Amino acid sequence: MKVRSSVFASFILISEVIGVALFLRGFFPVPVRSSLSSKSKLSDLPSEPLTGRSPNGSRLPQPLFKRVVVMLVDALREDFVFGPSGRRYMPYTRHVVERGSSQSFVAKARPPTVTMPRIKALTTGSIPGFIDVVMNLNSPALLEDNLIWQAKTAGKRIVFYGDDTWVRLFPKHFMEYDGTTSFFVSDYTEVDNNVTRHLDSTLKRDDWDILILHYLGLDHIGHISGPHSSLIQPKLLEMDDILKKIHSALIAKEADGSLPYLLVLCGDHGMSETGSHGGSSEPEVNTPLVLISPAFKRKVGLEKPEVVEQVDLTPTLALGLGLPISQNSVGHVIPGVLEESSLRDQLRFLHLNGHQLSCLLKDSMPDYEKEAGFEQFRVAEKAHGSWMKLYLEGNTSEVLTNMGKKVLKQYLEALAAMSSALSKQLGKYDMYSMIAGMVFVFQLLLVLLLAMPEALSGEAAVDLPVLSVLLSLPFYLLCLLLASVHVLVCTSAESSCYFCSLSWGLVFAAVVFSSAMFCILVSMATRRLPLGPKIHGKSPLRSSGSEWSLSELDVLLLAGTVGHTLSLAASSFVEEEHQTWYFLLNTLCLAVFQDVCRKYFREQRGSGDEEEHILPSKDCHPTAHPKAEICSEKWLALATPPFTLVCCRLLRSLNQTGVQWAHLPDVGHWLNSSEHRMVLSLLAAFCLVLIYLLVQRRCSWVSKVALALGLLGVYSYRAAVGNVWFPWQHSGRTMSKGTVEARFVYVFVLGILFTGTKDLLRSQIITADAKLKSRGLWEIYSGLVLLVSLLFRAHNLPVLCCSLLIQTLMAQFIWKKLHYDAAQTTIMHYWFGQAFFYFQGNSNNIATVDISVGFIGLESYVEAPAIFLTALSTYAGPLLWACHLVCYLSSERDKSPVAVGHGCYCLALLRSVPAAAYIVLVTVLRYHLFIWSVFSPKLLYESMHLLLTAGVCLFFYTMEQSHSSSKS
Repeated sequence: MKVRSSVFASFILISEVIGVALFLRGFFPVPVRSSLSSKSKLSDLPSEPLTGRSPNGSRLPQPLFKRVVVMLVDALREDFVFGPSGRRYMPYTRHVVERGSSQSFVAKARPPTVTMPRIKALTTGSIPGFIDVVMNLNSPALLEDNLIWQAKTAGKRIVFYGDDTWVRLFPKHFMEYDGTTSFFVSDYTEVDNNVTRHLDSTLKRDDWDILILHYLGLDHIGHISGPHSSLIQPKLLEMDDILKKIHSALIAKEADGSLPYLLVLCGDHGMSETGSHGGSSEPEVNTPLVLISPAFKRKVGLEKPEVVEQVDLTPTLALGLGLPISQNSVGHVIPGVLEESSLRDQLRFLHLNGHQLSCLLKDSMPDYEKEAGFEQFRVAEKAHGSWMKLYLEGNTSEVLTNMGKKVLKQYLEALAAMSSALSKQLGKYDMYSMIAGMVFVFQLLLVLLLAMPEALSGEAAVDLPVLSVLLSLPFYLLCLLLASVHVLVCTSAESSCYFCSLSWGLVFAAVVFSSAMFCILVSMATRRLPLGPKIHGKSPLRSSGSEWSLSELDVLLLAGTVGHTLSLAASSFVEEEHQTWYFLLNTLCLAVFQDVCRKYFREQRGSGDEEEHILPSKDCHPTAHPKAEICSEKWLALATPPFTLVCCRLLRSLNQTGVQWAHLPDVGHWLNSSEHRMVLSLLAAFCLVLIYLLVQRRCSWVSKVALALGLLGVYSYRAAVGNVWFPWQHSGRTMSKGTVEARFVYVFVLGILFTGTKDLLRSQIITADAKLKSRGLWEIYSGLVLLVSLLFRAHNLPVLCCSLLIQTLMAQFIWKKLHYDAAQTTIMHYWFGQAFFYFQGNSNNIATVDISVGFIGLESYVEAPAIFLTALSTYAGPLLWACHLVCYLSSERDKSPVAVGHGCYCLALLRSVPAAAYIVLVTVLRYHLFIWSVFSPKLLYESMHLLLTAGVCLFFYTMEQSHSSSKS
């Protein structure tokens, strides 16, 4: 059965998306959980160890604190409190840390450093899975054992004000609450005022035991303007005043003889140098943890804060309030909090924590007895029993004290070892789903590779032996074998598998599909490999007869693409992937420059009439250009590669990205500083004018007017939010949200997209007008450019400007004049798209995703538009280059009918190879901790790229179908 290359590539990509989705469903693990379905209860607590006698009952020490206030400041970095600027940013807090009754720590948050997983970690003590990054957008109720549930069950009265994520996670748990939306990052004032307005009345009351405050303003400022913004200090001073108000109120209400209070100041995560978060850099994972209580010794000076894990706060608060520790907590109690308790109480607290960790270790690791921490805990427990025996006998010698301190040390070592072992065991992977997804993806990739000679042939069609395979005996035998394996795995699996939970209809379809693909793969391999690559018709890779003939540029494109895929096996190459693309792009420019020189100097010794026939092509038509025009064309072609190199070098300096050097200053930081706002204003205005000149050439007059007004609206929006200046703008003018200006631009974006879609549909349905169709495509493209120019920050407009300029020059003087075929042009577009993804300032780190663009033009958080705008801004580089490829190949399609099929196939191949490579890599390294901070975000990026490519190929197929229909 023969199918066109575009149809074949679209089918492969859609099937790969399903395979990757199945793999991701198995890869995102179920976090470590206790096997007990019920939650911890006081009645389930173990007895106090006692050697030689009956158990001493489940005696619990008296709670350490009567009332707890948790002040959580979103995105509070540890250097904002403990760093050199701490005295200036938060003077009262710094004074309490240095001279007050407090305990200070640097709490390390595990990636992903986004809010919802961090709240889960703080309340359950567990390490959330990476899938919680996605769930962060719509948090479901938290059903597992947690500190809030334990406090409510124990009769504690809880009051909450702040981020409404808490309200969604813990519905009906708070006696009183007022939630604020966490996603509308343009607001950094009201979002905190809505919390503070409740403080005065709440602090005067005595009808609560736990008060939780979650302030979002600092995080929103970080997303808008970064950690070095002029807005940071006023916001931190505001937080410092609030802490002072709470502390003063607690001191005033303290009564003699009652249990002391505890005031906790902490952050859920930090903030990167760009103001975002989600990754694993030091500024993102290091947060301050300040515990203030009269139960602690008064400090005499600033001490270097001890480093603890963020999850250690959960058991510490639970024991401090006299509550059971959550079953799934992997943290261990912070010893400094217990130092004023009696030695017996300290040992009992550590024993309860150790018992809980040992039970969780049993549930999560089959060979738990071999763990050093488990054995240390058993030894410490026996020594604790011996100490208790002497203690109850009335022994008060120094030997008993020294023995108790030794047991205390043993407990602490055992707790640290067990906590570390549990933290490394991030979750239980669904290996069956992962392997099934990996098999699907690799089968499809091999079929894609074996089909290359036919897909890139002159016919642009692939002969798939579907009918013969479905009627063959091996196909039915393979179906039976896979069905048997499925039954065997699902009946013997210890844990639940997602693939096993599917209906038998879906499983049968998957088995039939996998068996058919395997048989097709074998059939194509036996047909192709022994005979060598036969190419029917003219190959875009310059075939000569039946042998492959590769030019120097072909070798570079193939070697670069394969080399990049191989480089992904190293985490350092993933973290600094932008360096690979920058190098490949520079090398490509030099290779293209060599081709230009060869065309205009070495290979052109004849007359001007022979000039257009040196490199024969199906779109060559002899023309009689004036001599001056030919000369200018030659020099413009010669100047294009060096000009592209210069643009790429300048763009590299605009945004520092990656991991190693992301903290270094760049041109973007320089432009965004307040003293250089005039320079940024002039640069933004120049870029917007140039964008208009580059884009409007192929648009109708209506779209030209809309584009001009829309770009004016873009500048107005940036001026409204304070990024740039209007000539008549007063310096004292306060910033607005720019909602009206942004919506003004959206109107013109929709108008241009509507005009382009109308022209495209008319050319396909009413009249087969190639010019009308081409204009419709370019108008849709111009609408996307206008939208992207609105979403890009002002200092990133040169990235968009250079992208459009390079596309124009390459299309006019390189791809057409040098007659590069569809395969070469597609790979070049792919390389440029990947490089511009990093020129924007993106990286394989979630922290570089700018979520503030998701709220441009919105007055409140609306999930669908916010996700769409954020994704569009993040992937603007690859998307615009893919759209330009569609427009360019479609405009060349009449001259080269197979160009669309070739482009679609090459895109599918370019996206499938790295996706398959990542699946193997993640499977092999799944238990390594750095997977979560390096490879997991990259796998998500590759999945998004795969979906994007599938959409582009479907559009290719639609255009090819409409062309065939119009011809017939």
